[in-house]
Amino acid sequence: MLTFDQIKELIELVADRGLEGVEIERSGFKVKIEGRKVEIRAATTVQPEPLAVALAAPQVSASAAEPVAASEEAVGESVPTVPDDSTLVTSPIVGTYYAAPNPDAASFIRVGDRVELGQVLCIVEAMKLMNEIECEVAGVVVQIFPKNGQPVEYGEPLFAIQAD
Repeated sequence: MLTFDQIKELIELVADRGLEGVEIERSGFKVKIEGRKVEIRAATTVQPEPLAVALAAPQVSASAAEPVAASEEAVGESVPTVPDDSTLVTSPIVGTYYAAPNPDAASFIRVGDRVELGQVLCIVEAMKLMNEIECEVAGVVVQIFPKNGQPVEYGEPLFAIQAD
């Protein structure tokens, strides 16, 4: 069950962020807070992202829509530079990058390691499923882009491999 202060905080959050609303159900207790729709310059309605609220430490992630040009610029800046003759291995799914099979184990690969076709390079966890990412080419690992435990997006570069 939510406390009065937590409910009040949710109401203020919906109002401050201009969200359409939030609905939370916990142990048979259900709270639905409705806000107002936000209009953008182009007169389109912004649909809010689903909110997740934890009782111990409420953290809400919501963002206003950004212009398309700004999004494209951000993507352009995040693309790493790699040698022309190397292959870029990208994430096939959205999830969390793990360099090793478990926290106590050694990393699957390191920069400078030789890798073979089909060799496991890392794990990307998505919705509690551990997905092994396999090597697409044989060669030498030139660069590893994400850090262990870092969220990765679909198509985000994971490794640069100097193909044989």
